[in-house]
Amino acid sequence: MDVPKDQIATLLDHGLYNSAQMLSCFLVSSPAANAETSPHLKAESLVLLGDALFREREFRRAIHTYKQALQYYKIAKQSSTTSRSSLSSNRSSSPNSFNISTINENEVKFKIASCHCALNENRQALAEMEQINKGRNLQMNLLMGKLYRYARNNRSAITCYKECLRQCPYVIEAINALAELGVGVKDIISLFPQTSNRSGRAPFDSFDSSRWLQRYVEAQCCIASNDYKGGLELFTDLLQRFPNNMHLLLEVAKVEAIIGKNDEAISNFEKARSIDPYVMTYMDEYAMLLKMKSDFSKLNKLVHDLLITDPTRPEVFVALSVLWERKDERGALSYAEKSIRIDERHIPGYIMKGNLLLTMKRAEAAVIAFRVAQELRPDIRSYQGLVHSFLSLSKIKEALYAAREAMKAMPQSAKALKLVGDVHASNSGGREKAKKFYESALRLEPGYLGAALALAELHVIEGRNGDAVSLLERYLKDWADDSLHVKLAQVFSATNMLQEALSHYQAALRINPQNEAAKMGLDRLEKQMKGVDPDAPEEDEENDDDADADQEEPDLL
Repeated sequence: MDVPKDQIATLLDHGLYNSAQMLSCFLVSSPAANAETSPHLKAESLVLLGDALFREREFRRAIHTYKQALQYYKIAKQSSTTSRSSLSSNRSSSPNSFNISTINENEVKFKIASCHCALNENRQALAEMEQINKGRNLQMNLLMGKLYRYARNNRSAITCYKECLRQCPYVIEAINALAELGVGVKDIISLFPQTSNRSGRAPFDSFDSSRWLQRYVEAQCCIASNDYKGGLELFTDLLQRFPNNMHLLLEVAKVEAIIGKNDEAISNFEKARSIDPYVMTYMDEYAMLLKMKSDFSKLNKLVHDLLITDPTRPEVFVALSVLWERKDERGALSYAEKSIRIDERHIPGYIMKGNLLLTMKRAEAAVIAFRVAQELRPDIRSYQGLVHSFLSLSKIKEALYAAREAMKAMPQSAKALKLVGDVHASNSGGREKAKKFYESALRLEPGYLGAALALAELHVIEGRNGDAVSLLERYLKDWADDSLHVKLAQVFSATNMLQEALSHYQAALRINPQNEAAKMGLDRLEKQMKGVDPDAPEEDEENDDDADADQEEPDLL
């Protein structure tokens, strides 16, 4: 042959994809790879060209080339069958009188499906993969599991993921997916191979080979079933055995972020970034935490780092959405939607989109976003979003149903109890019930500040300002939280204890200089202390603006 195939394979192995692509063009067009006389060589040449195009991310061209290769492969197969029949009738013929292609048809179909996946064409990818009936390898089963999951065919997805673990128990993606799909710990562990190895010892009998993996399975199943406390304990045990494990640190930080352990989550995210400053996984969750803490300098740096590292990842656009929320809500919303277009299963994108729509008073659209997040993986944030969206639409029944659904899914969650309390507190007739739910939440989790603030608000509404103050002051010892100081300031201000209110507003702004509620409250309080009605229109400023406008008008003319 004029162009040696092995040289193209060498170029591909060394990552010289452009050279491999150009050399493949010579191979495909060479006389030796004639479509009529040597369809098997033509097919093999086209597969090599397709491989080069795939590595160069020219996915459309790669699909077209692979499909051409399969057509020539079928022609070669037919000619080889004809040659075999003639060989049986004429035994003197040489076995080399016909050629059999070395192409693996399943591998080529898998490559076509991979191209469709890269183009977010999951239906076409699944249709291609379903043509592979036998001999699926590990990669094929994993891809099929993902595609079935995208198609919401969970039963078939579970079957594929289980097959992955039968072939190799260390496919962490399959373990996580099975846990999220509701498969139990015992069922997952039972899939691990138990055959003896050469040493005569079962490969999963020792702690080193199996105990840590079983603990990991238990942790992921706990998280998937909303047992966050149990999951965190298991992950913490694993971190002691594998200190500074990047994957475990990020998993722990993500769960801490979900359940509201914000300071611990920030600490673990920062530790992960100190180990690997270019990590992208869950960095949008970290961005949300920084925004909640009003740490905009760190948030700016994080977004800058993510854009430099990989501007194509969905985490980048969620982080951009978080950054832009203060300046331009519509711009922030477009970034959140961009993250979903990149990955339609990216949950933080839907959470961010829902929260933005809720802020923009588009509650019906927010419900849709939170529903999608809940279908992908229900956690307390999607339930909170649904409840608050329904309440803003005055759909009390739907809000109560969503809150009870959260309580059923997370029976040991103080946040779920507080959510039911929020629904009851939204109407005057349900305040007594709300109080009981808030108190239950605080009994379950005494340090839960959110429930304490909600209960204090209830005390204030019903005129029990003293109860509100004594409740909130108990938390001052353990919580340096700006929202706690703001709530205390508001209560003191309502009871005309202006000096105490001033002290707490100032304390809130020392903790978080960007707290808008503290700024507005302090402004009102200062007017009250000067004897000025804080609700009176600011006539002088309006007159000044008019005067400025009058001065500017001649210049403009």
